[in-house]
Amino acid sequence: MRTLLICAGFLLLAPALWGQKMSNPSFDLSSVAYEQRIPSTPVSSVNKSLTRPLISAHRGGRFIAGYPENALETFQFITKQAPVIVECDVNMSVDSILFLLHDNTLNRTTTGCGPAQETLWSEIHHLFLKDDYGTVTRYHPPSLEEVLHWAGRGHQLTLDVKRGVPIEKVVETVRNMGAIDYASVITYNYEDALRAYLEDPRIRISVNIRNELELKRYTDGPFNHKNLMAFTGLTERPASFYRQLKDAGITVIVGTIGNLDQSATAKGDRVYHQLFKAGADILATDRPLAVHKAFTD
Repeated sequence: MRTLLICAGFLLLAPALWGQKMSNPSFDLSSVAYEQRIPSTPVSSVNKSLTRPLISAHRGGRFIAGYPENALETFQFITKQAPVIVECDVNMSVDSILFLLHDNTLNRTTTGCGPAQETLWSEIHHLFLKDDYGTVTRYHPPSLEEVLHWAGRGHQLTLDVKRGVPIEKVVETVRNMGAIDYASVITYNYEDALRAYLEDPRIRISVNIRNELELKRYTDGPFNHKNLMAFTGLTERPASFYRQLKDAGITVIVGTIGNLDQSATAKGDRVYHQLFKAGADILATDRPLAVHKAFTD
């Protein structure tokens, strides 16, 4: 209620905002086709015979006018253009509803304001999302259950669990929705990875493995290596390190978000081709459509 009162002034101005800056992209959700699909081979079975990398769309798609990050409509739009893995951010309302939001507060990406985890879901769900250019759209923050239901039509998700959200609750929701085969979780430390594994040993887990010491910790642990995806950081590692990961049965993710995407913008597609040749199974990028084009032209 406190958050609602704080934001009331803004909401009273909403009609004016819509009249000046409301985005209304010509995209009919009822006509979305689902012919674009992630390859039938699961992420956990990626191997050296892959002819192109899988592409992970950071926050489900960024810098697309009229389509906000972490929006179900954006996921529908981008998966119609290319067979990408949708990476999205899982946050939690004060009444423990899991929903999608990257930031700690509602301010940047919604018409609300204040800490997300101190706000009721009934308030959050009626907010409008803003795209990366500040344009208010007609779209609302989706719940995790809504997104998992959509993904069941043939899409792959990776769920970035935000600070303060119990990873066990996220894994439980994935299991209860029957989404184990198409939804994995992102962790940032060994302890969270272990919590996810203990909640359900079948869950696929993205873990930070950037050097041999981190690799040894995970290979010495109880994990099924085929269910591990190694996020190797935002810089290119030696091909020999990628080979070590593959030899252990672990999928290799290279984050091109930031410097590597910028380098590809300046130098061309060879940046992505080089990463794939070196051993990247998945490229996590802010430019999913450009990466897709790089390997299909």
